[in-house]
Amino acid sequence: MGKSKILVIVEGAKTDVNLMKRLLNIYGISETHKIISYNTNIYTLYNQLPDDYDEYEDFDLLQLLKERESDQSKLDLLNERYSDILLIFDLDPQDPQFKPEKIIKMANYFTESTNMGKLYLNYPMVEAFYHMESILDENFNKYIVTLDDLKDKKYKQMVHNICRDGDYAKFASDKEECGIVINQNLEKAKFLTNTKDAILDSVKILNKQLDLLTNKKIVSVLCTCVFYITEYNSDFI
Repeated sequence: MGKSKILVIVEGAKTDVNLMKRLLNIYGISETHKIISYNTNIYTLYNQLPDDYDEYEDFDLLQLLKERESDQSKLDLLNERYSDILLIFDLDPQDPQFKPEKIIKMANYFTESTNMGKLYLNYPMVEAFYHMESILDENFNKYIVTLDDLKDKKYKQMVHNICRDGDYAKFASDKEECGIVINQNLEKAKFLTNTKDAILDSVKILNKQLDLLTNKKIVSVLCTCVFYITEYNSDFI
């Protein structure tokens, strides 16, 4: 993807954008990427997709986004041509619109960045990147959040409380520390799905998380948008 032009669609306007900018800058690939904030969650996006979108090979995601966009600067970005599209969203199981079948359908469809777009889900949300007491954090594999805490909107404060230095701007601000955080998330994903495979199955990760939600009312903290860095270039990590 070294000479490609890649669009990164993120959910939020601040934390999501800042994290992706940081990762792209640290690994020296920001010039080939454009970031645009969707400013709403994945279930709103799901509701805007045609019911049978998975049956159409020529489904145009960017055209759909343009139809709801009023910001001219974003429209200009959406009017450009891209070789790849990434979608960075949160699971947000506390959302009233959350239904497992919705997210499963999207995860099974948005699997190819050069075609319909590739979906990266953060569990429970993008703040999972900062959910570490230290770098390394030997307890990271054990970190979970309950559905009740998510419904009570406690998770973001929980992360601020545990995040090293309590300051996102100072957390993993260089390549060495970012590499450690990315590796910890990769290893946790393997731990969750009981696999040693180098290439992780995003649908398998989702199914495991949905199983935890159904049976234990918890989500295992995991930031999967960082996996893109290793997929872009495995030598980065």
